[in-house]
Amino acid sequence: MSLEERITQDLKEAMKAKDQAALRGIRAIKAAILLEKTSGANHEIDDGTELKILQKLVKQRKDSLDIYEKQNREDLAQTEREEIEIIRRYLPKQLTRDELKAEIKKVIDQVGATSIKDMGQVMGIASKKLAGRTDGKTMSGIVRELLAG
Repeated sequence: MSLEERITQDLKEAMKAKDQAALRGIRAIKAAILLEKTSGANHEIDDGTELKILQKLVKQRKDSLDIYEKQNREDLAQTEREEIEIIRRYLPKQLTRDELKAEIKKVIDQVGATSIKDMGQVMGIASKKLAGRTDGKTMSGIVRELLAG
């Protein structure tokens, strides 16, 4: 079952259950997929594109969440947290920090990276290998930490 079919099915279930948080999150995903399909890029939406769309939606909500928390807007922050949880249901299982560190060490050994100058090469391979299982900000922090230390 493709992501789009799964979203349509889950949207129907959320409507029946009158789950407002799920409706908001699922509609956001559906809208992003529709936007990508009609963007004029003239391509099929594959698994990689779906992952990028979902990651982008989570990142947007995390950025909004940070702003709302800084401004003490708990009502808006809670809405963002709910939507992040809904969207994450469609992403692969996220790696823990220790699992991510182990995977990045393997990539560093594979590439033979020795200094921070090799960060771009390590990030390129790690990003492809770990797509959808972590966010880029966390990954780059760990790569920087391992290469500098």
